[in-house]
Amino acid sequence: MFLRCQRRKKDGKVHEYWSIVESRRLGDGRVAQRQVLYLGEINASQREAWRKTIEVQDAGQRRQVALFPAGSMPCDDVDAVGVCLSQLRIERPRQWGACWLALQLWQQLELDSFWRSRLRPSREGTPWLKVLKTLVVYRLVDPGSEWRLHRQWFDSSAMADLLESDFALAEKNTLYRCLDRLSEHKDELFKFLRRRWGELFGAKFDVLLYDLTSTYFETDEDRGLQDLRQYGYSRDKRGDCRQVVIALIVTPEGFPLSYEVMSGDTADSTTLSGFLERIEKRYGRANRIWVMDRGIPTEDSLAKMRSIGASYLVGTPKGRLNKLEQSFLGQPWAKVRDGVQVKRLATEEDVYVLAQSDARIDKERGMRRKRLRRYIDRLKAIQAQTLTRDQLLMKLGAARHDAGRSANLVKVSIPKAATTTASVEFTLDRDRLRQVRRREGRYLLRTNLTAGEPAQLWTFYIQLTEVEQAFKEIKHDLAIRPIYHQLESRIEAHIFVAFLAYCLQVTLKAQLRQLAGGTTPRAVIEKFKTMQMVDVQLPTTDGRELTLPRYTQPEAEHRMLLEQLRLDLPRQPPPKITTALVATKTVEPVL
Repeated sequence: MFLRCQRRKKDGKVHEYWSIVESRRLGDGRVAQRQVLYLGEINASQREAWRKTIEVQDAGQRRQVALFPAGSMPCDDVDAVGVCLSQLRIERPRQWGACWLALQLWQQLELDSFWRSRLRPSREGTPWLKVLKTLVVYRLVDPGSEWRLHRQWFDSSAMADLLESDFALAEKNTLYRCLDRLSEHKDELFKFLRRRWGELFGAKFDVLLYDLTSTYFETDEDRGLQDLRQYGYSRDKRGDCRQVVIALIVTPEGFPLSYEVMSGDTADSTTLSGFLERIEKRYGRANRIWVMDRGIPTEDSLAKMRSIGASYLVGTPKGRLNKLEQSFLGQPWAKVRDGVQVKRLATEEDVYVLAQSDARIDKERGMRRKRLRRYIDRLKAIQAQTLTRDQLLMKLGAARHDAGRSANLVKVSIPKAATTTASVEFTLDRDRLRQVRRREGRYLLRTNLTAGEPAQLWTFYIQLTEVEQAFKEIKHDLAIRPIYHQLESRIEAHIFVAFLAYCLQVTLKAQLRQLAGGTTPRAVIEKFKTMQMVDVQLPTTDGRELTLPRYTQPEAEHRMLLEQLRLDLPRQPPPKITTALVATKTVEPVL
């Protein structure tokens, strides 16, 4: 095995993408190469770490896992058991590796110690902690509805083996009743996780990224709802569905500090003040920097933040850029990194930072040109048609809607009086086009950190992509949407489980960042999904049956990831001897 580099030019910069590749000799003598693991962009130290791992794996010998773990030779008051190898069967293949990995992340966060006193077994003996583990692992590994977990996934997974339990964990009513016990512990959980991430990774919560998203419902119930499910602005492009709004606070590394579930019709600008008060009440007033996108803070909320001494860095609507454009003319540009430069402008109240990105210029200019060209082509097509004035207005309205802001760059004139037929005339507004070109790739930031350097402020702001990534992972990787629950408490619990699964995923991401740079959590989980558990069934010569639960041998990519993550696979489970009876089977433990 070896490291292979592929170079690609993007945005005027050469990017290096690395993979671990294995050479294999084919039957005809040719040598073929197979990608074992994709690493992405990694730095020099990370490359060296991967080389060392490859050397370790190449030097080691692949050995077969013993049929019986050391010291666990099956016996039943006899020294040995005779088996009929000709009748050997392999049964019940089930997903093991990813489930085991998820439970390892759970242990690293010491979540058992948090939940043990809060989710005690019921009087009937229901192990609520194991049920919660099942819900969270399912959400992380192969997410779907609780109904699917009950009907399909649990039996196809090795959770019963890993938790030393049975299908009772996945009973439908048990899953729903567990959800009813969770949400009240949310604040305590995030306090616990904040401390634990600090111990594991040195995580700091002095820079906080704040953003909102929405998630929708699939339900036929649409009348008289007085709960969180309401119609509102849908970021999922599902304006036909009721939704809830989720506000999330994360660090630049992606560690969540808190989240809130709000009514689906909540306006972005109304969420901030209440959230700030709740965070200060839970964690105390500290020297935090709040980073937010435009549309969230209002002038009133910013004034309130200044009055309580809170620091903020926010995106600013382009309308304010128009007002300050002349003031920026006399300010020099400062290079932040290749292709990015900034200007600083101090006012009595705040400091403004004007940023310009070459990559953003290319992107916005390309989109504008594409839409403008399409709009002009549609105007030409309309111009060539014979239409009534009403027909003309309808077609122009549709074309303008599709063109978006690019439509403002074209002057369109139509007959004022109603006539039998009408035609359209149009010209390009070159003055406005020059103005738009000058502002492409530019965006304005606003902060009360008067002593902050423009480069540092810009770096803080672009970290907002981390909270956007968190929403992406929660929505797509963990499949938080759509929501099928009807009860408000279970809606919040469903979201709570998704965030708990995200906490496991972000923990894995932090480990990979330190130990296996370039690898994504989702890629690692997908790799470990290929490790299965099977039951090896061996009939014995005395009429009984020997069952050996066995996880499959790790392949090269598994061994490298285990080495990088410093994880050791557990011993194979002990065998069982089953006595065949007429109506039932009893299981005798193997001592």
